[in-house]
Amino acid sequence: MRLLLVEDDLNLVKRLKSVFKKAGYAVEHSDNGIDGQFMGEEEAFDVVILDLGLPGRSGLDLLLSWRQKGIVVPVLVLTGRDAWHERVDGLKAGADDYLGKPFHTEELLARLEALVRRKFGRADNQLCHGGVILNVSKQMVCNADGKDLELTGIEYRLLHYLMMNPDKVLSKTELSEHIYEEEQLKDSNVIEVYINRLRQHLGKTFIETRRGQGYRLRDE
Repeated sequence: MRLLLVEDDLNLVKRLKSVFKKAGYAVEHSDNGIDGQFMGEEEAFDVVILDLGLPGRSGLDLLLSWRQKGIVVPVLVLTGRDAWHERVDGLKAGADDYLGKPFHTEELLARLEALVRRKFGRADNQLCHGGVILNVSKQMVCNADGKDLELTGIEYRLLHYLMMNPDKVLSKTELSEHIYEEEQLKDSNVIEVYINRLRQHLGKTFIETRRGQGYRLRDE
């Protein structure tokens, strides 16, 4: 899953990026409201963490602009402002959740997981398809033979996205937009390499190739 973090506290950003990477997210960051708004409009994200007190443009204005333009990505507002009316303003502007600073990272991760599940219409953090079980919270995958497998970061994010969209044909471009981290070259041509690695782990027929279209999980 690809996450946009719009936050100007760089010490907090450094800590959170490490936490998110360990949790299986590919993270992009903006330290101001102007660039953050542009990134949210021009790139594909699965979830956004948004501070309200941003330089350049406030998080509230940014959020209002996104929603007015039809951008429906789930947004968690993360801020040190604790006045109840500011929380109400954020939710009315289109925020999906709200967490005040200071906070526990475990709660933040749990809230992010809930937002992603809601986006994809999922009820829990265990995804099952064709005998393969992916536990999102623990980042563990078990194949159809009951064997636990170790995946690289990109392999895990690719499998997670495929299993969140089991009935959808996903193009190389869409997959690359959702699995690469910000420092990685977003090369859609390499997706086939990672698809083949997953097939080695999970079976040659687990992921189908739709010529000229992309990939999807085989029908159960």
